[in-house]
Amino acid sequence: QVQLVESGGGSVQAGGSLRLTCAASGSTYLRMAWFRQAPGKEREAVASIYTGDGMTDYADSVKGRFTISHDNAKKTLFLQMNSLKPDDTAMYYCAAGNGGTWYLTWYYLYWGQGTQVTVSS
Repeated sequence: QVQLVESGGGSVQAGGSLRLTCAASGSTYLRMAWFRQAPGKEREAVASIYTGDGMTDYADSVKGRFTISHDNAKKTLFLQMNSLKPDDTAMYYCAAGNGGTWYLTWYYLYWGQGTQVTVSS
């Protein structure tokens, strides 16, 4: 069993930065990711990382602005978000799985409860 707990969300103005943290307990999984879901929209992938070799993937909308990283020893996932835009406003979720297509939700076995990010213009 894996428990994922996100933190670090908040309200910022456009152009600001936030750092999200996801603390994992239990088993270690090969792939971890951040997803987000805005009101009335489907959950979408933001970024993913293979915990073994550190390989990352990003949604086009966040490339160059967001950075995903993972501390294997502490089983902690991070998402550094810079140059935030109002379109980044959403609930952000941490997810853990063992592979598959990184941006598809059904490949992830465990999910956190989410942390809210609100970006004002």
